Amino acid sequence: MKIVLQRVSEASVTVDEKVIGEIGRGFLLLLGIEQADEESDIEWLVNKISKMRLFEDREGVMNFSLQEVDGDALVVSQFTLHASTKKGNRPSYIKAARPEQAVCFYEQFCEKLAEEIPGKLATGRFGAEMKVSLVNDGPVTIVIDSRNRV
Repeated sequence: MKIVLQRVSEASVTVDEKVIGEIGRGFLLLLGIEQADEESDIEWLVNKISKMRLFEDREGVMNFSLQEVDGDALVVSQFTLHASTKKGNRPSYIKAARPEQAVCFYEQFCEKLAEEIPGKLATGRFGAEMKVSLVNDGPVTIVIDSRNRV
């Protein structure tokens, strides 16, 4: 699983010109699920994200986690995170999980993250054409890959 995490002061996702999810201060998480992913990837990522210290203390040092600042999270599925661009100019998505597997893992990820954070959890709509808006705070953007745990 790959995640692009962006610390935001606000974010929202729109489908068919209707806002279906929005948050205040917290993380926008773009989640890509790969065929080789397992439930242990979900557990590891949720633990990492909920405890990652990316919010500033009074001295301006990133010392607080999403849990500690009562932050929100907006999770948006994004299979294009697993694009291979090695050959040609058309990305290949062969490593991305098929929708049957991906939707199950996406839902499990969201459920487990909701259990770990005190703030609001909002989501996009799996498989839908979405518009994502955000105000990146910092900016802070981090890529996390569950294949790179060591």
